[in-house]
Amino acid sequence: QVQLVESGGGLVQAGGSLRLSCAASGSTFSVNAMGWYRQAPGKQRELVATFSSGGSPNYADSVKGRFTISGDNAQTTVYLQMNSLKPEDTAIYYCNARRYWRASVYSDYWGQGTQVTVSS
Repeated sequence: QVQLVESGGGLVQAGGSLRLSCAASGSTFSVNAMGWYRQAPGKQRELVATFSSGGSPNYADSVKGRFTISGDNAQTTVYLQMNSLKPEDTAIYYCNARRYWRASVYSDYWGQGTQVTVSS
């Protein structure tokens, strides 16, 4: 099992910045990728950004150029630097850790979520 704890959410004005952090514990040796997802009211959870050890980061088109994901290659910590925030970025942000058992077969672990609210 992998436990994830997020921090860093809050209320910010449009154009502002926030930095989210996520710390993983437990069987972190089994984690192959980490990332951030978000869920706005009435919408499905969507990918924001992910990265894997030795791989390039992957971003949703809506956040490219504004958000930056970073972390350590040991897959124990992941950050999301969010700049030029927009009201449409308002959502609960979830940290994710993924373990691949084999190609296309994986287990996802989730944090409890942290609220990000961007006022106009």
